Amino acid sequence: MKAKLFLTVVALMLCCSLYAQNATQAKRILDKTAAIVGRKGGAAADFTISGGSYRRTGGSIAIKGSKFMASTPQVKVWYDGRTQWSYTKSTDEVNVSRPTEAQRAAMNPYSFVTMYRSGYNLSMKIINGAYRIHLQATNKSRSVQQMYITIGKNYLPMTVKLLQGKHWTTINIRNFHAKNQSDALFVFPAKAYPNAEIIDLR
Repeated sequence: MKAKLFLTVVALMLCCSLYAQNATQAKRILDKTAAIVGRKGGAAADFTISGGSYRRTGGSIAIKGSKFMASTPQVKVWYDGRTQWSYTKSTDEVNVSRPTEAQRAAMNPYSFVTMYRSGYNLSMKIINGAYRIHLQATNKSRSVQQMYITIGKNYLPMTVKLLQGKHWTTINIRNFHAKNQSDALFVFPAKAYPNAEIIDLR
């Protein structure tokens, strides 16, 4: 009986040690990815988004720190780190809001660059030569409870999949490249849309 108990304790200790190593490795990979994606000058990429409340669509995104500007054929979104402007072409309307973490993550696939550092347990698998990292929120009040990030060997993100409520949204990323961005790019250019109706939801 004592031998069986001893073996059980050893097995549990090994499992805990392996889990800690796995989480440490996942964080190290995310740290390297964040350093590339979060370069001071900014970056740009193309993306496609599907699932959840989104019909499959594609577009381009410019990022700089927490700021982003995303453009699809239907919608343009500007976020300056605090305020978000969403312009819908079909209605010529601009919704002004302070988006939740989940809303920012759905429009900016690179939001994980800061999210993973606190409030999430990390784990990782290697699938088809890429790192697949799972983020699980430690607090049930977080608007993004789970996220999967697939990262290539070059430490560039390929896919971000996040859980919003009961629905998964998938964002595929391609053509990531460093590009210096002006801060003005992330603010709604009102002069370019003189007839747009402004709807303030803040």
